[in-house]
Amino acid sequence: MKEYNLIINGNNYSVVINELEETLAEVEVNGTPYQVTIDKPLKKSAPVQLVRAPRAAAPSAAKTSPVSGKAPSAGGSYTVNSPLPGVILEVSVKEGDTVKSGQKLIVLEAMKMENNIEADRDGVVASIKVNKGDSVLEGAPLIILN
Repeated sequence: MKEYNLIINGNNYSVVINELEETLAEVEVNGTPYQVTIDKPLKKSAPVQLVRAPRAAAPSAAKTSPVSGKAPSAGGSYTVNSPLPGVILEVSVKEGDTVKSGQKLIVLEAMKMENNIEADRDGVVASIKVNKGDSVLEGAPLIILN
């Protein structure tokens, strides 16, 4: 088992490679398991090139929480995390904006659908962790609210 901490577009990702066989690897990215294929069999000294392929079924449309995985952090602030992997199409707020519960914060394109990421509580935007065009993984921090 190998663990790597990666920073991609300013976002931190913890990547753990659990098992590796020829062209198949079982990895965890921020605690979410994935099964990935590698385009060529690996030699011991060759770098790993991963192709994303989720092990579990894709998130269903029945998922009701617009902001899954919100996590409290220091100082009473809340992190709005990406409910699924996708591409940021629009950031509807800026730092310092006051937001109300249910207000659209971000538009995320995932599985060829536009998903509005909404505030789940009133607050002030303390920090925006993504930009338009960024690719994000499930659970990636998007916005910090105070």
